This record gives sequence, C-alpha cells and structure tokens, in this order.
Amino acid sequence: MNLLRIERYKLLPYRTVWIILAIYAGLLLLLLYAGSQITINGQTLEQELYQLPELWQRLTYLASFFNLLFGILIIVLVTDEYSFRTLRQQVIDGLSRAELVLAKFYVILGLAALGTLILLVVGLYFGLLHGKSHSASAIFGQIDALPYFFVQAAGYMTLAMLFAFLIKRSGLSIIAFIAYAKIVEPLLHFRLPDHMDQYMPMKVLGSLSPMPGQDLLDQLTTPTLQLSPQQAVLPAIGYIGVFCLLSYYTLKFKDL
Repeated sequence: MNLLRIERYKLLPYRTVWIILAIYAGLLLLLLYAGSQITINGQTLEQELYQLPELWQRLTYLASFFNLLFGILIIVLVTDEYSFRTLRQQVIDGLSRAELVLAKFYVILGLAALGTLILLVVGLYFGLLHGKSHSASAIFGQIDALPYFFVQAAGYMTLAMLFAFLIKRSGLSIIAFIAYAKIVEPLLHFRLPDHMDQYMPMKVLGSLSPMPGQDLLDQLTTPTLQLSPQQAVLPAIGYIGVFCLLSYYTLKFKDL
C-alpha cells in the first residue's frame, strides 16, 4: 500500500498520463467511427462493425496498435525518475531496488486495467447502441478478448520499462523500444523457422489480439504459424516476469 500511495502522488498531477490516455481513447473512437463510414456496394460497414460478440475482437485488435503509447508513457515515467533523482532519493529513504521495480509494475497493471476498462465501456456503448443483438450470449460471447488485451498491454509496458532502466534517457529509450518492436524483431522473424518464430516476445504478445478474419486470410494466402490467444497467454505472462526480473537486475547493478 505504501508503494501504491507513493506512485499515486506522482501520477495524479502528471498531465502526460492523462494526455496519453485521452489520445488512446480518442484514436480508438476515431477509428471506430471512420471504419463505420466505409461504404461497400452502397452499404456502410456500421451494421457489421458494431455487432456483438465480434466487436470485442475487433476492438482489441485496433487497441493493440496503441500499446506503443502505453510503452512510451512508462518510459517517460521511469526516465523522469532518473532525471529528477527521485529513484536515488527513494532508496535513501529506505526503499529497496526490488520495491522500485515493483512500484512501476503496479503502475503498469493499473494502466493496463484502465486501458481495458476503456475498451469495455466503448464496446458496450457501440455494441448496445448500434448492434442488433443485446442478449447475454452476444455481450459475453467473446469478451475473453479483454483479459487477453490486458496481458498484452502489460507485456508491452514491462518491455518498455526494461528499455527505460537500461538506457535511462527518454528519447533513446523510446527509439530503442519502437525499433525493437517494429524493426528488429520483425526482421528476426524472417530468419527463424516458424516453430521458433511464434515464441518470440512481440509475436507472442501480438497473438493475444489476432486480426479478425485471420482464418479466412490464411485460406487465401500462405498461412504463418502463430499461437492462439489461449496458447499465447502463458508465454506472455512468462515474458512479463522475465522483463521485470531483468529490470530489477539492471537497477541493482547500475548507478542511480
């Protein structure tokens, strides 16, 4: 509770947190609205796009692209601690380095929960207002996509936390984080066989929110081997633990 109280005092007045959350929610709503206005054969996609329970998978897939925002936010929070010497001060005041990492992990869980809650509210709003079916089976049919998204968001942020503790500077940490997620690991995918490639960190996390209609696409093209969300959740939790452990050892053996 002491760690949570300390982090709460830091986060609540921090405008960057609220700005990034607002950007996340705004982009999500914008994409949903823009997608509904697409016209095919004279009919808009609104009636199909907002149908439950399929809407949950569509929402989490769209939101997965914004996990980089959460990662950037964690990097800013951690590197600011270095800039203002608050990590060093907290150690002087009696916190251990393990508690410093644990405090940031609590922040990660809170942000992942908040992001998932936004998806729940948005999904219920559009699904109940514009969807045809309002039955319990429709509302809860594929809602397990939300906890998978929670794990995915936490995975992105713990990886970002690791880069922040390693590099200490926000700009370089953000560049390294995005470069690994979008360039380095995708290049490695071409060099590794599929049975190994599917267990790489970013591909495991991406498997938690698969693209809607992926099964149909695989029938038309050469399918790529990928874990199902049910198969990916345990490796993803394992990677979260590894990233946290590496963050701890990085903090333990580096100067504050």
